[in-house]
Amino acid sequence: MTATTSLRPAQTRAGTAYRVTGLGVLRSEWAKFWSLRSSWITLGISLLLLIAIGLVAASRYSPQLASEQGKHHLIPVGGNAVAIALAGITLAQLATGVLGVLFTAGEYSTGMIRSTLTAVPTRLPVLWSKIAVFGVTALVLGTAGAVVAFLGGEHFLAGQRIALTLSSSGVLRCLAAAGGYLSLVAVIGMALGALARSVAGGITALIGGLTLLPLLANLLPANWADDVSPYLPGNAGDAMFALTRDSSTLSPGAGLAVFAGWAALLLALAAWRLARTDA
Repeated sequence: MTATTSLRPAQTRAGTAYRVTGLGVLRSEWAKFWSLRSSWITLGISLLLLIAIGLVAASRYSPQLASEQGKHHLIPVGGNAVAIALAGITLAQLATGVLGVLFTAGEYSTGMIRSTLTAVPTRLPVLWSKIAVFGVTALVLGTAGAVVAFLGGEHFLAGQRIALTLSSSGVLRCLAAAGGYLSLVAVIGMALGALARSVAGGITALIGGLTLLPLLANLLPANWADDVSPYLPGNAGDAMFALTRDSSTLSPGAGLAVFAGWAALLLALAAWRLARTDA
């Protein structure tokens, strides 16, 4: 009787010590994310692309080149100072989205997801923690990169007609929206990785959704393309950080709502699959 009684507190303490909590899952995913070499490398590439291409675009700007520019140019040389600063976001989004796919689908490729779900049998906190860790990281780094690219571009654009400053109308909104856009791309990448449970499948879906769908929409009849194109993920996301707009694009607020809606839909599907099907 004495031995049995003395064990009960120890068992209670052990049960309390290993109880799964939301904060504990968040800490685990934070440590997991930053312990991966691919996280550091891919984040560095994304930040480098965003800043370096923006600076190159600003250094190449001239009114003559701007008047001759066509849509086939990879690095724009015209438009406005914000568009030039964010010239690298097209490539930065791919690096960010790919890292999102790797963060979720990578565990399925290695089989580590079984250990993760054994430790967290309720499952969904794992997905929410991944979203919180990488989503916030992409938001902070994306916004910082956009601001650095813009401030660096000011040096090259000084005295030009298109030059702007941080205090100019709409500039801060655009730079913050660029960070928000990359954060949502990270969420979409993680959702696609969790849905496909395959790195190759997730990356293919990501590239197709962000870059190929707008191109395919151009093959539709003109009246259909005008109605559908603004609501495709890539085009809606572009509208989020645009300083100016025309009648064929969404407003920044509408672009945010549509792009966030795509992210929420994919995340809901990923959560459903994670909760309902085996790893």
